[in-house]
Amino acid sequence: MIALTFTLRPRTALATPLMGDTLFGQLCWAIRNGWDDARLVGLLDGYTNGHPFLVVSDAFPAGHLPLPVLPARCWQRDDAANPEDRKALKKKIWLPVEALSAPLESWQQRAATSKETGLDWLSQPQPRNSLNRLTGTTGDGFAPYSVRQHWFGRGAVLDLHVRLDESRFGRDELHAALVALGAAGFGKDANVGLGKFDIDAPREIPLTAHPNPDAWFTLAPCAPQGLGWNARRSFYRPFTRYGRHGDIAARMENPFKSPLLLAATGALLSPLQADDWARGWVGQGLGGRGPDGSGKISRALPQTVHQGYAPAIPVRLPEAA
Repeated sequence: MIALTFTLRPRTALATPLMGDTLFGQLCWAIRNGWDDARLVGLLDGYTNGHPFLVVSDAFPAGHLPLPVLPARCWQRDDAANPEDRKALKKKIWLPVEALSAPLESWQQRAATSKETGLDWLSQPQPRNSLNRLTGTTGDGFAPYSVRQHWFGRGAVLDLHVRLDESRFGRDELHAALVALGAAGFGKDANVGLGKFDIDAPREIPLTAHPNPDAWFTLAPCAPQGLGWNARRSFYRPFTRYGRHGDIAARMENPFKSPLLLAATGALLSPLQADDWARGWVGQGLGGRGPDGSGKISRALPQTVHQGYAPAIPVRLPEAA
């Protein structure tokens, strides 16, 4: 699979964070609408058996990656630093891409805060009120609620990293699908103008791999369960995905999917045995039909799959890990 990077420029606020597994799901709908059902079904053949045609990362500030999860004892630091200095280090959550060539234990010292990346963004609640769709009014009661929106400053630029099997889906086709997604709107409240973005043509930018790696650094939520990891030298934050169908399936009687337990973006996963470090991704495809024909993660659409894969970079863990 080839490694590609897209430049994404938000044009409106987003109600759904730009996370890899959600982006993959929305892209499947874009492929279905832009081509046809048969094309999407063909692309997803083998998806739950370790043969993805596409693996999508989260969107990150341009030129940066998330600082991976690692115990505090493993980071290189000055023991004489005062508590305020250690508190400031916790705000450094973005790693410049050029720091990948440095020892992993030094990454926290090289990381940047959100402000330092130049990405001006704000996450805040947006007040809403429940309406009776039959009368068009609030009815007898006043039931306000809020949804969180993510606002990006003018000129904000994000990087989206993908792994693509060009023998099955061309890079121009993927670019067209992303353009369609950006024009229609990504995620929640796209029907009221949120989630719009522009996307540039892809660039081949393979992220530098360590010459002698022993772990993977993930760039999206993934499902590492049962894939042979060294539990003593793997580090991640658990993340529960409460999924929901999009596009026309969002209007079905039951648009919700079964909850999924994933490892959040920025995991460090160390295999028990030698791995194919040129592969460029880790994880597994989730969902599909069970032995009885019912859906594993969706009753409404039994054939539904979920991206449990993540683009990944080979790295070398510190000895203290």
